[in-house]
Amino acid sequence: MADFLEFAELMCLDALTRNESCGGHFRVEHQTPDGEAERDDGHFSFVSAWEYQGPGKPPVLHKEPLVYEEVHMSQRSYK
Repeated sequence: MADFLEFAELMCLDALTRNESCGGHFRVEHQTPDGEAERDDGHFSFVSAWEYQGPGKPPVLHKEPLVYEEVHMSQRSYK
């Protein structure tokens, strides 16, 4: 059970470090005037990998850039 709670905490930390709405999370403060998720690919086009530093220490964020050769990133519409 502790593993699941630690993983959930890390997912929340990851979502809060992104100033955008994207993927599995929607942030009210980052939405289009139509209420759609507003992405920020210029600043958040990477995969997050968090490194465990030990008990009581915050994890370290490592970023791996996302590079697409065939598909272009675009704003999704759920309407």
